[in-house]
Amino acid sequence: MELDRVFEALASRPRRQILAYLSEVALSTSELAERFDMSAPAISRHLSILENAGLVTSERKGQFVLYQLNADSLVNTLTGYALEVCPTGRPLKRESKALSKKKKAV
Repeated sequence: MELDRVFEALASRPRRQILAYLSEVALSTSELAERFDMSAPAISRHLSILENAGLVTSERKGQFVLYQLNADSLVNTLTGYALEVCPTGRPLKRESKALSKKKKAV
């Protein structure tokens, strides 16, 4: 069931943190791996679970695959709200917003 995949995806702290990083900007696996103490393949596995659950989408840009939140997902709307009130998620969303501004300026 799709709802089971969503809850499985959200059960992991690193995956919730990845969602926070993707809240404002699309990032590649390597850009996400820089923010965690884990390898790019480990991040890829987390992204695969998030994509399977319909929480993120991916798009190939040249040699990179960029991941972003699936804006059409009600779960992401609720997750965005939860991240606003979560003491851990709030700073990650701020960092995501700063990254978004930096990428747009380039």
